[in-house]
Amino acid sequence: MKNHLKALRAERGWSQTELAERLQVSRQTVNAIENERYDPSLPLAFRIARTFGVPIEDIFEAP
Repeated sequence: MKNHLKALRAERGWSQTELAERLQVSRQTVNAIENERYDPSLPLAFRIARTFGVPIEDIFEAP
């Protein structure tokens, strides 16, 4: 699933490790989502949206 996670993270100056800690997932999970190798669960997708304070649709694009 296409997403804008890397750009949002970079705008805030967060490393993958920092974002992973905020989301309570591994850095590898953040990397896999950013590189579109892993689609997050719905609860995780909503946590990501809340962390960035944007609607989920602004992060993830439907195929």
